Amino acid sequence: MHLRSLVLIVVSILMTAATPAAQAGEPSFRSFDKRAKAGERLSVVFFGASLTWGANASDPVYTSYRAQTGNWLEEHYPKAHFKFWDASIGGTNSQLGVFRFERDVLGRKPDLVFIDFCANDGAGSDDPETRASYESLIRRIILDAKAPVVAMLFPFQWDVQRGSTAGMKGLETQTAIAKAYNAPVGDAISLGIARVKNKEMTIKEIWPADGVHPGDAGYGMFTDAAKAAFLEGIERNLVCRAPEKMLYAPTYMANARVRISSLGPLPKGWIVGRPNLSAAWYDGLMSRWLDDVTIASAKEKPQPLKVKINGSMVLLYGEETTKSGGYMVVIDNNFLVVERPGGGPKVTTTFTASAKRFGGTRQHAQIVITGLDTSVDHIVEIIPVFEGDDEQELRIESICVAGGKATIEGVK
Repeated sequence: MHLRSLVLIVVSILMTAATPAAQAGEPSFRSFDKRAKAGERLSVVFFGASLTWGANASDPVYTSYRAQTGNWLEEHYPKAHFKFWDASIGGTNSQLGVFRFERDVLGRKPDLVFIDFCANDGAGSDDPETRASYESLIRRIILDAKAPVVAMLFPFQWDVQRGSTAGMKGLETQTAIAKAYNAPVGDAISLGIARVKNKEMTIKEIWPADGVHPGDAGYGMFTDAAKAAFLEGIERNLVCRAPEKMLYAPTYMANARVRISSLGPLPKGWIVGRPNLSAAWYDGLMSRWLDDVTIASAKEKPQPLKVKINGSMVLLYGEETTKSGGYMVVIDNNFLVVERPGGGPKVTTTFTASAKRFGGTRQHAQIVITGLDTSVDHIVEIIPVFEGDDEQELRIESICVAGGKATIEGVK
């Protein structure tokens, strides 16, 4: 045998041997399909807000899009052993999603993720912060979880009533992000518009109770979009990959969620407690989403809670109850202020944490500020505001920051 031929054979053998190692752990739809057909145990996470949870479904455990999609996967892969995870909190967007990712998604060791934040980020919005936060989630699903991802685009009623997706900046952004990361898109917005135009469904059939949350038939339409996107991923042999450079700002790739209880001695009037075991609605049951809460009580006349942070945005994550009051925030000795409508003097911003309008406990996710200078550290003070009721309280689990060094330290 000629030496050249021998070398080619050896190279070929080495390349063949190297191929499985190079592909191992890649977020491939074909790989997921193969593993499911072989009967492996697979973890599937549904990550999003109330449209993922299934608000207004007759029984969200069985008739939500999440449940219907799970049922279809079980029927499609009868040998597989699936574990389906609900990672959805109503009324929240991809910015909070960034700070829930480690606990509620990555902690489930997903083999496949369906993500929904189009509606709550705003299908028509062109907000640079949510563009950046959403892309960071797609990127981390691929790089950290190493799972294929289906980008779901869900509508509110008015999105379908428009009759066209023209000018829907949020939809265009999330579609472009999915394309850049080689992820299929479950576009229920375009599907809803087409079905209403073709008189296959009516607006009332999709949204029988309110214009935000569909009924069972609407969730069935969402499921059709999810199935089509998933099958497209297999048919096109899509392998999700993160481009070297992000499309939008990398702000949210540097992030930290720090529980207040871990920051050291608490100021006077603050104690560590547990989340409530009841809620205004199930996806707002904070005992599912929080490990503890740090509570300021009006009876104890609490002192301000002070931390040092480095980051460009700050978010507070906790729990609202019918007894909750409000709070003001001071950054570097300056109160956060807002302009009065129609002009006039600025007034100090008071953030409300009350759930009285909902009649029960729910999440508190408040974006305090964006656009902070990351070249320096900042001192952030949280000042409880209670008005005439000794039973009032403030319940916060964590301080979250993104951008810069993304650091949080307690200050005595």
